Amino acid sequence: MEQLYYNGKIITMSEKDFEAKPTEAVLVRDGLIAGAGSMEEMKALSSGAPVMTDLEGRCLMPAFIDAHSHMVMNGQMALCADLSECTSFDDIATALKRFMQGKQDAGKAPLIGYGYDHNFLAEGRHPDRDVLDQVSREIPIMAMHISGHMACVNSAALQLAGISADTPDPVGGVIGRRNDGQEPDGYLEETAMQQLQKALAGQMQYDIPSMMRLMQQVYIENGITTVQDGASSMQDMMLLDQMAKMGALRADVVAYPLLTAGGSQVRKQFAHLSGAYTQHLKIGGYKLILDGSPQGRSAWMSKPYLGGEEGYCGYPWLSDEEALRWIRLAIEERQQILVHCNGDAASEQFLNLYEKALKESGGTKELRPVMIHCQTVRNDQLDRMAELGMIASVFVGHVWYWGDIHMKNFGSERGNHISPVKDALDRGVVVNFHQDTPVTKPNMLHSVWCAVNRISRSGEVIGADQKISVYEALKAVTIQAAYEYFEEDSKGSIETGKRADLVVLDRSPLEVDPMEIKEIQVVMTIKDGDVIYHRS
Repeated sequence: MEQLYYNGKIITMSEKDFEAKPTEAVLVRDGLIAGAGSMEEMKALSSGAPVMTDLEGRCLMPAFIDAHSHMVMNGQMALCADLSECTSFDDIATALKRFMQGKQDAGKAPLIGYGYDHNFLAEGRHPDRDVLDQVSREIPIMAMHISGHMACVNSAALQLAGISADTPDPVGGVIGRRNDGQEPDGYLEETAMQQLQKALAGQMQYDIPSMMRLMQQVYIENGITTVQDGASSMQDMMLLDQMAKMGALRADVVAYPLLTAGGSQVRKQFAHLSGAYTQHLKIGGYKLILDGSPQGRSAWMSKPYLGGEEGYCGYPWLSDEEALRWIRLAIEERQQILVHCNGDAASEQFLNLYEKALKESGGTKELRPVMIHCQTVRNDQLDRMAELGMIASVFVGHVWYWGDIHMKNFGSERGNHISPVKDALDRGVVVNFHQDTPVTKPNMLHSVWCAVNRISRSGEVIGADQKISVYEALKAVTIQAAYEYFEEDSKGSIETGKRADLVVLDRSPLEVDPMEIKEIQVVMTIKDGDVIYHRS
């Protein structure tokens, strides 16, 4: 089967983009790009009867590629109470009550809410157990922060998890306490959430068919045809494998088992998925987490946060010894490793230990390690990343969502250097963008807008010297994201022989006012030549 796309702005993302002669048409044959060039050339190349698709002046370009998110968690959170619009404790309690009333068949199942942000609540802090006890004292309740790195719970949830005044803070986490310094107040940070999550896991009731649909639909509607499940557990992989066998995956999914949660065992159990797709699913390597959230003030910094406890720098998740053990394992198994680093101290730990493990093993730079988030990475660290061939996967949306918070937490010098995309590119570091869904929606065009304009919620320009061109930003969500998955030869640009993973936009990002990029709409998403989404 052949399709011929014509009469629009075509951005191939190949080196030919800026030649004098624009691409007029793209021919797709059996799910692959058969050619891109003039209308006359493509008609001559076709079998003579292609399905003609008139773009009507709209923009055709390679489909977007998600470089880091949590696909399964996105499906789970889509079935939970939405707290993202809450601006006060009362709003949170009301949203949870309304959700609980709509789930009459849930019985005593735990109630989960997701998406509140203490930075934008009227009270200016996290809710506590007293707030959630107003909703229910019998049903365990957890309200997860938008970062996914902290939560607040009610008394029933604390009891279920066995967290009491005698429970010590875990390594890499904090249990909030009342004024007496002992009794838990319901706030759980970083690894302190894990004990509760384990207790809740066996009691959660999810509509699995709905979750399977919702976990991928939002990506597809945003023009994304390759999705990541970063930090996959054994249960996550079982669900994804089931979906693959059912033929339920509509996009390609790349999973990265979390090393500290039995990731090596997960990869061994699903060895048939390691490195190559089976029915749209593969394992790309491993995931490791070294610190927390900068907007939540748990990211590990080399210099103190401003305000709050004097000298407070956040904290690491893992000791050097434990982190080195996991990094060594990944290198020994010849696996790519994606490492969560928000604070520059976490970035330093990753760089130091990866350099050490690589030297010890006699390994090479071909594994393409990835630093995830890179919020406060320093220029001297970017120099080392370039030497290692380490990819910078930047959560550039932080500039808009929390840029003002970072200026408050870090001051002008560090605040203006968050998501330092320009400095990374200038040093030859391969850069791609992600939205860390479900933390934020997988809207690649919003990320492009952020990288080009660097504007915060308050309208301030954050780090004007880190602005990049629209074309550079588009590379970060196409060909450079494909590079992370070792797929640059099959995805990320419109070139002969590559997979026909395409997106149609209502306008070209290269032709609109840069401030309008985030308003561009996805009209159509095409996977392997098949239309999997069409905006009605």
